[in-house]
Amino acid sequence: MDQKSGILVRSSSACFRASVRLAFACVLFSLVGVASAKDAQPAAASTTVHPQIWPQVTPALPPDPALEQRIRDVMAHMTLRQKVGQLVMADITTIKPEDLATYPIGSVLAGGNSGAYGDEFASPAKWRKLVDAFHRAAMKNGSSAHPAIPVLFGIDAVHGNNNLVGATLFPQNSALGATRDPALVKAIGAATAAETRAVDIDWTFAPTLAVPQNDRWGRTYEGFSQNPSVVAELGAAEVRGLQGDPGSKDFLGAHHVIATAKHFLGDGGTHDGKDQGDTEVSEQVLRDVHGAGYVSTIGAGVQTVMASFSSWNGEKMHGNYGLLTEVLKKRMGFDGLVVGDWNAHGQLEGCTNASCPKAINAGVDVLMTPEDWRALFANTLKQVQDGQISTARLDDAVARVLRVKLRAGAFDRQAADAGKTPLSVIGSPAHRALARRAVRESLVLLKNKGGILPLNPHQRVLVAGDGANDVSKQSGGWTITWQGTGVTPADFPNAQSIWSGLKQQITAAGGHAELAIEGAYKTKPDVAIVVFGENPYAEFQGDRKNFAFDDNRGRDLDLIKKLRGEGIPVVAVFLAGRPLWVNREINASNAFVMAWLPGSEGGGVADVLLRKPDGAVQYDFHGKLSFAWPRTAVQVAQTADDPQYPFGFGLTYEDRDNAGPLPEKSGLVGQQYPTGLYLDHGKAIGKFRLMLTTQAGVPQAVTSVPSQSGDGAVRVTGVDFKAQEDARRVVWKKPGGTLALTTQTPVDLERQTSGDVMLVMTLRADAVPAAGTITLGVTQADGATVRVPFRAALAKLPPKHWMTVALPLKCFREAGAHMGSVAAPFVLTSDAPLDLTLSKIELNSHADNVLACPAAH
Repeated sequence: MDQKSGILVRSSSACFRASVRLAFACVLFSLVGVASAKDAQPAAASTTVHPQIWPQVTPALPPDPALEQRIRDVMAHMTLRQKVGQLVMADITTIKPEDLATYPIGSVLAGGNSGAYGDEFASPAKWRKLVDAFHRAAMKNGSSAHPAIPVLFGIDAVHGNNNLVGATLFPQNSALGATRDPALVKAIGAATAAETRAVDIDWTFAPTLAVPQNDRWGRTYEGFSQNPSVVAELGAAEVRGLQGDPGSKDFLGAHHVIATAKHFLGDGGTHDGKDQGDTEVSEQVLRDVHGAGYVSTIGAGVQTVMASFSSWNGEKMHGNYGLLTEVLKKRMGFDGLVVGDWNAHGQLEGCTNASCPKAINAGVDVLMTPEDWRALFANTLKQVQDGQISTARLDDAVARVLRVKLRAGAFDRQAADAGKTPLSVIGSPAHRALARRAVRESLVLLKNKGGILPLNPHQRVLVAGDGANDVSKQSGGWTITWQGTGVTPADFPNAQSIWSGLKQQITAAGGHAELAIEGAYKTKPDVAIVVFGENPYAEFQGDRKNFAFDDNRGRDLDLIKKLRGEGIPVVAVFLAGRPLWVNREINASNAFVMAWLPGSEGGGVADVLLRKPDGAVQYDFHGKLSFAWPRTAVQVAQTADDPQYPFGFGLTYEDRDNAGPLPEKSGLVGQQYPTGLYLDHGKAIGKFRLMLTTQAGVPQAVTSVPSQSGDGAVRVTGVDFKAQEDARRVVWKKPGGTLALTTQTPVDLERQTSGDVMLVMTLRADAVPAAGTITLGVTQADGATVRVPFRAALAKLPPKHWMTVALPLKCFREAGAHMGSVAAPFVLTSDAPLDLTLSKIELNSHADNVLACPAAH
């Protein structure tokens, strides 16, 4: 049997173990997977679209002449400005309700780092107040001649109403894929809708229908599975939960929201798993693998589709008329609206964020323009007037927007509290119970040597690892903030950590539970549970160069080995949005559980790991891998190579684990580090070097400490922060010296600069001069350094106090820097005595102190 045949047999058998109902479709997918590996070749790089080979979809909602007549009646009385406004979406950080009196914008959104009235941690009541203010403002703008057009309010409620403090946080989609339970996913969709409508938001940008083919992609956890059949089934179930069943009285009713199928099309298949990258496959693979979820969700009545940032064989989706219009709208019969992604239209050739008739003409009906919406409105109005956008295309887009608004009852919405979803549903016991059930059903057991699991709760149990008592880590990105960072335990009032769930049950059974993150227990335990895994991230911030979970540094492995060396059995609980190469950690553990990103209900983990007090099993493992597990850290993609564990793998308590040790050669050469990490524990990371420069510009690398520049202007010493010499104290003794992080291979920070990403420094300001010039800058590949003033910001920080301080990357762009090719992302210069200690420098979206952009220097 050749290798491809072997892969097919293993995948097929795993499919049957996973679900008899999905078995036939799963085997077909295995065949498609083999074909796709062949198709992803240069020979398949055609961008010609053949609509006739795509499926036709039976409409979920039959034609409604009365609805269409109402659309025509409304449009007949709309002004041109009102029509153009329906094509524009603004972010709440840049638009206020009163702006709608001047700009009749059709929709607003709260982006990942946008909060009600500028507060990301706003209360539900505060969110409702803002949303209602937008609704009322839009409906004030009508007259006897021209109707008022309601505004839609969109948000990324992707695993619950996850932007809201106190909301129920369900497992991320990669975990839900492991349940293979469409009824559960539908119920989660309905609960998410209720908690979203409780604050009067009526539109969610979910579900994600990506079919990830390479887990190095930072958005893998947003996809249900690598298998298109699973994605199609669960995606349709979530749409029905969010919107209600088409044709029912409850469809898009008061407790439901408008759903969004995203991102059309092929975002999960980009080359090397690069976010916003290029999906290099044939049209047949694009249809059969990446298009499967759109067939099912259109059939389930989804009302909006979001276009993808990504490209197909080199052509950006936001400009692809063949796929957006000929396939999606005409062939597949989608009659809702197509919304763009965050400024994605600005990436089209000839377009900017403020002007893009090309995207509208290709079939995007609503352009998501968070900051430049005023200019976009003015430019689009002019482009309609001069014929760059035809009247027919404008009217088609407006009709689609109105069709969705009318179906959703937006014209009939009342701002009064009567009939609203009560705030009490947010984090309600029923929703938390549902989330806990989802955690139980999604856990996948990869190893259980000697049947160590389930554990006796009467024992002494040590709970260790940095994920044990961290709801943020167990929830992942898109949790209150965009990246899921910058949050504290107080921001999860209705949540339970894994440690808390374990302690509750062990204590109730008469056992003893001890939390020791680093494994330094007070009393030797009978068994240890080590909870570890990925730190939160979202979108391109999660892109990886390889599959090694901790970039070959082995900190969690050392903890597991330490405990095993002390004669303590270890159950490893892995928190991650995707399978990663952890062979050494699996080998070192007695049992290994893939817990994915379970969300707010850590007690669900305890339900499965622990026996009942009487010794009976509480809950068995049901989860089956929704993604194949990588065999090495450096393989091209887990779906293309012989996997360590195939799609559909998952042990139960009835299974005997007779597997031998896994291979421990990662294939990595040296240490690999995450993109955007420049200094960690006081040391330059990867290809970056810490450099000192004299006033005359003579550079010198800091290879050890203490070190100083050639003229003695700047001196660096090692000091302790959280560990021995894990920080660098930098003292300027003479004017003009520079401390910088440089690389000979320039980095492209254009995408990060266009978003909310910042240069984040973990520092302590020991002594800041009262006068003089201190600047922070970046050096371009051409050698030019663009600087912004930094002394005033440092002077305002509390002295001798560790904190994270951030400067948005856009500050450097506004100062004139070209962020597409940066040779030094951190350049600090002072002409006065300065005493500063640094531990970490990275790209992130959150910090204790976020600085406003100063004027250029």
